Amino acid sequence: MQGVVKFNCHWNQSGPVISDEQYEIINYWREILYNMDLIGAYENGVGFGNISMRIRGGNQFVITGSATGEITELEPGHYVKVNSFNIEDNAVQCVGPLKASSESLTHAAIYSADPGSNAIIHVHSIELWNELIYKVPTTNPAMDYGTIGLAKDILRLFKDSDVYEKRIIIMAGDRAGILTFGQDMDEAVNVLMEYLKKEG
Repeated sequence: MQGVVKFNCHWNQSGPVISDEQYEIINYWREILYNMDLIGAYENGVGFGNISMRIRGGNQFVITGSATGEITELEPGHYVKVNSFNIEDNAVQCVGPLKASSESLTHAAIYSADPGSNAIIHVHSIELWNELIYKVPTTNPAMDYGTIGLAKDILRLFKDSDVYEKRIIIMAGDRAGILTFGQDMDEAVNVLMEYLKKEG
């Protein structure tokens, strides 16, 4: 399966980069989201959804690698560390066995806008997306996923909307795409589950 990476990816290939503790937390929730069909792959083979955790004390983070959406259970080798990023230059520097997810700049925008956020999940749910679009913080529909435009539009939402309180973003330019985030992975997941409960 091909991953779609739209940014300039400066990749240093290496062995696994995720700590045991990070892997345990991130993989536990990733498996649940995968089993709920919120992360996965479409019939055409294009994967959707990803998950990340900030590395304490900075803007570095661990994120699922490109083209891992369809894999049932991820191993440590499926995660990548983003060492640095530059939204203006559309550039991500990452290290690990794979290239970073195509949504890395989107995650980077949230981490840089909200120092209190340490975990982000990106899922696809067309039902919830239809229910919440324009009712909660929503990106400009002209901004396609994985682009500078989307990353900048997310920074705009942190200035112009109640995204700090809501902890959720609907990606209008990525049909079914939803981001939730929190102080830790539990909060990021709980935000999503609360909205799913209301929608259900």
